[in-house]
Amino acid sequence: MTGVTIYLPDFGKGTVSDTGGFYSIRELPIARVLIQVSYISYRTLFATIDLSVTNMANFEMEYTPTEINNVVITGLSKAAEQKRTPASITVVPKLTLLENASTNIIDALATQPGVAQITTGTGISKPVIRGMGYNRVILIHDGIRQEGQQWGDEHGIEIDEYSVDKVEILKGPASLAYGSDALAGVINMISAPAPPDDKTTGNLTAVYQTNNGLAGFSGDLAGNRNGLIWDIRYSTKLSHAYKNPIDGFVLNSGFRENSAGIQFGLTKQWGYSNLKLSYYNMTPGLIEGERDSMTGRFIQTVPINDSTTVSEIVTGKSLKDYNPIVPYQKIGHYKALLNSYFILGNSSLKSVFGFQQNRRQEFGNVLEPDLYELFFLLNTLSYDIRYILPDIRKISVSVGLNGMYQSSKNKGEEFLVPEYDLFDIGLFFLIKKTVKKVDFSGGLRYDNRQINGKDLFLNMQGEKTSFPDENSIQKFTGFSSTFHGVSGSIGITWQISQTVFSKLNLSGGFRAPNIGELGSNGVHEGTLRYETGQPGLKAEKSTQVDFILGLNSEHISSELDLFIAHIQDYIFLQKLSRMNGGDSITEGLETFRYVSGNAQLSGGEIRIDIHPHPLDWIHFENTFSMVNAIQLGQPDSTRYLPMIPPPKIQTSLRLNFRKANNYVANAYVKFEIEYHMKQEHYFGAYGTETETPSYTLINAGFGGDFMNQDKKLCSLYFTINNLADMAYQSHLSRLKYGPVNYRTGRTGVYNMGRNFSFRLVVPLNFN
Repeated sequence: MTGVTIYLPDFGKGTVSDTGGFYSIRELPIARVLIQVSYISYRTLFATIDLSVTNMANFEMEYTPTEINNVVITGLSKAAEQKRTPASITVVPKLTLLENASTNIIDALATQPGVAQITTGTGISKPVIRGMGYNRVILIHDGIRQEGQQWGDEHGIEIDEYSVDKVEILKGPASLAYGSDALAGVINMISAPAPPDDKTTGNLTAVYQTNNGLAGFSGDLAGNRNGLIWDIRYSTKLSHAYKNPIDGFVLNSGFRENSAGIQFGLTKQWGYSNLKLSYYNMTPGLIEGERDSMTGRFIQTVPINDSTTVSEIVTGKSLKDYNPIVPYQKIGHYKALLNSYFILGNSSLKSVFGFQQNRRQEFGNVLEPDLYELFFLLNTLSYDIRYILPDIRKISVSVGLNGMYQSSKNKGEEFLVPEYDLFDIGLFFLIKKTVKKVDFSGGLRYDNRQINGKDLFLNMQGEKTSFPDENSIQKFTGFSSTFHGVSGSIGITWQISQTVFSKLNLSGGFRAPNIGELGSNGVHEGTLRYETGQPGLKAEKSTQVDFILGLNSEHISSELDLFIAHIQDYIFLQKLSRMNGGDSITEGLETFRYVSGNAQLSGGEIRIDIHPHPLDWIHFENTFSMVNAIQLGQPDSTRYLPMIPPPKIQTSLRLNFRKANNYVANAYVKFEIEYHMKQEHYFGAYGTETETPSYTLINAGFGGDFMNQDKKLCSLYFTINNLADMAYQSHLSRLKYGPVNYRTGRTGVYNMGRNFSFRLVVPLNFN
């Protein structure tokens, strides 16, 4: 077979078979390695080979209508089969990312069962796993944890979606491998592996979406010359305001995005070492939602001279401007990453060292639109070192330490959180034992995190001062907090038969409060509220049980994932009220405070894919996901936790055609229905949240590869989201709580309406 991928995930190296089905990989270590062999519509094969005694391996591919097993690395020190890891892990391949229309990488993942997103318009999305988001989800990108401003609602993820080749989503506490903040799970975004030996490859990607005029382009070129690898990428994306049937075009919901990255590395028998430098820039508008009371149309504040402003109704032309207006953000994220893997006989050493700088500026004064008011400058040094011991009697052991040092500065004229320094370190060990069809896994970890918030005094003009006097106002009071915890897990997987497998996992997680929860005291512009923190908050501690049962037969593939978690001192935002009733108002906005309580979350996901033989080119896939999140020992109004997604049902009918004709291969047609149930389990105390009605979204798409004999010329993907142009509000949309439209009586801003998406990918291959 031609074009079969042979890949060594631990070594980050691979190749593809030629027209005769032959392949060759040079400069390999003298060690035991896991090999993955894969091809579209064929069963993925795995083999562990000792290269000290074997230098040839042949594989026989078997056609299969579906594939639910993949190789995974998330939460592990060595790559392993997905069904032989006790945790619940979902793998999202590149093809799935290409076939779905999205405005950012988190939007692309939010269709997965158990995954949702907190949004502020189309440009800003934050991941949620089984009802938990913010600092409870760690996002890994090419081996390093992404560090921006995860504590804020309107702070998105600074990652170029076009650079992501595969995503692994681990659901459940992953503190063993990643430390504090992995209480809900991990989203691991992985770039494409290096090209085969003596190859130069790349691709050109172009995207256009009709609803918000989104236009995107990305170009990538990578090469491998005798183990010397390099990769260079540039991407750009921009959009104007999106529209829906209720609001029309939503003022200031567009964004502009640019990113670039370059990588150099060396892959030899001793291992590999790669240096990657990247830059990400985004300018999103911040939606305020103010409208004219008579017409219901959006209004904006404009200057009429150097000191005076006036509100005016926005015209249709300016709504489709690709340049955001005040208020808006400017976000810059710089990253340097050194990722190495050394073969030490029968053992190995992995290390990841990284530096990140996140620069987040907010502009809110129309009289001085180029002068930032808020400016967070965050520097992060990260480290991760893991030593994998030699396997003895199918027992794998690894030990390691990881953590980071952070320093955050306030460079603007407005202040939401204090300046702070953070240092944490975690020590851990992982162990795995295989006995025929059964795998036992477990480990322990100790974490210590110290965070020091700094004093801030303002003078009579509201400016920062280093020399406070009796007229000064103390904006932030300094504090020093230390959090430490022990995490552990024990799990078992059982390959009951060739088609049935099961998993059982008991895990404990730990999360230290973030700077927003401990020290907030200011206006959070993008969320239209005033936030206050509590320095005395305790760390969250979680105990969770997961059970998984899977089937992968000739006619049906299915998986049942169930979980129940108990979390001590769960932290969340609660609206405050005045003593005499009504909302507590600070600086003209509703006031929220971080509080905590004991919580229990339970639920899971079900997936059933029916592909009846011999019509196995037909896939009828159904998924159901839900989470029930309650605060223990509380009355009805405070019983349910806030920001929990409602139950979701997804149904998809998909037709696959491996070879439609001599010119089209891997063609598909799909039709999907998403039903989001009514969320009537909400945190209603003090008006913090309101009920969200149910809604149904209809999506469709088709695409395939255009061929010239056996050579792929390009791939085309066409998708329609929200075909019926449904007007709806997601329960996790921050815009749901925007100002009232007095003409219609509706509160807040609605999500995107009907959207047609076109994506063209042109591969580049050079010998």
